[in-house]
Amino acid sequence: MQRVQTKDAPAAIGPYSQAVIAGGMVFVSGQIPLTPAGVLRQGGIAEQTKQALENLRAVLEAAGSGLDKVVQVSAFLDDINDFAAFNEVYASFFSEPYPARAVVEVSRLPKGVKVEVACVAEGGK
Repeated sequence: MQRVQTKDAPAAIGPYSQAVIAGGMVFVSGQIPLTPAGVLRQGGIAEQTKQALENLRAVLEAAGSGLDKVVQVSAFLDDINDFAAFNEVYASFFSEPYPARAVVEVSRLPKGVKVEVACVAEGGK
């Protein structure tokens, strides 16, 4: 197993890696809307989703993969009523064939954010 770390995404805020590469796959930890400097992205679900997905992309690229190699996405929203707005931003990051995906509402997310996104992708260095 190989650890992935990049300064182009926020540092882990606990005892975990931004991602790991194992068995030819990249497993990216949940990304929340913190800037690479660790500052919470202000705004609603659209702005926060964009930042979380930009972080996801940065970690994947650091691993030698990319959004086009993502096979599965898990997304967590603090309000399922934000689903349509989340989907609109999400669709601007991914193209067909779209990854398999689960989106669920949760009662709370770290730092009080509105969204967290994790994924599994092919590839890796």
